[in-house]
Amino acid sequence: MAPLENQIFEISNTAEFEAMALEVFRFQYMNIAVYREFCDHLGVTESTVRNIQHIPFLPIEFFKQHAIIPKDKSAELIFQSSGTTAQIRSRHHVAHARLYEKSFLSSFSLQYGDPKDWVILALLPSYLEQGDSSLVYMTDYLIKATGDDRSGFYLHDMEALANQIMELESLGQKTLLIGVSYALLDLLEIQTFRLKHTTVLETGGMKGRRKEMVKDELHAILKKGFGIDNVHSEYGMTELLSQAYSTGKGAFACPPWMKVLIRDPEDALSWSDKTGGINIIDLANLYSCSFIATQDLGKINPDGSFQILGRFDFSDIRGCNLMVI
Repeated sequence: MAPLENQIFEISNTAEFEAMALEVFRFQYMNIAVYREFCDHLGVTESTVRNIQHIPFLPIEFFKQHAIIPKDKSAELIFQSSGTTAQIRSRHHVAHARLYEKSFLSSFSLQYGDPKDWVILALLPSYLEQGDSSLVYMTDYLIKATGDDRSGFYLHDMEALANQIMELESLGQKTLLIGVSYALLDLLEIQTFRLKHTTVLETGGMKGRRKEMVKDELHAILKKGFGIDNVHSEYGMTELLSQAYSTGKGAFACPPWMKVLIRDPEDALSWSDKTGGINIIDLANLYSCSFIATQDLGKINPDGSFQILGRFDFSDIRGCNLMVI
């Protein structure tokens, strides 16, 4: 499958994306037993899918119950979603680390350029503490790719992080501060800033450490505290190998091998052009499932970017309880 792996990252237009999506669907239908059984339950087979509108999207909950990986492969990496000890956490069995690395490095480079041009500071304490995080794996790789000893992770030493940010600012060094939302707010309780050379990238989530708030409210606080005009955001999840990025105003753009679609929020098997549940095609998920129905609500903007508006419970959505045990 190496040629297909390479072709995924060479997609340059909609026609190429749709053709590749159909090829990936056929491969996964034949090789991912859980996905094939799900499709068969719906009466969908390899021969009945002739365009991407026919492709079934696997409810993301399946990653909590099943190892979604080809029968002839074993996992080089296993990532787990964040959560409490009482929760069942999603597990993503990644057959080839190289495919994840190729995907996130390409996505990052499309948005931010060469990591060597940056110092990357990471404030992801909850992810570091729980372990097995795809976000930590990605960030660690990017930190090393900067080749700069000043790049690194910070756990709870907010004062040291604040001092490092100010030192880099004084040198005019282009810096990327990647942080989970609650930890960025914790940092601002220690010190406020007026940043000119630092981009703040929030990865979302209060992780039970603070009260949840809407993005507009969160970004208003971050913009004021860091003295910046825009807060960047990353949209990714354990079950994906690709990320979408927002450079402000909550509008996320996908890399060419990833696409967001909208479904009726009460029907996982539908399509919609309005606000609804988010379906994701992530062709980098070649040895997993590239067609995932998430628990996020959102909408597509006229320019093709998308917004996240909230989350919902899958329990009452038709089609999502198929095969879940």
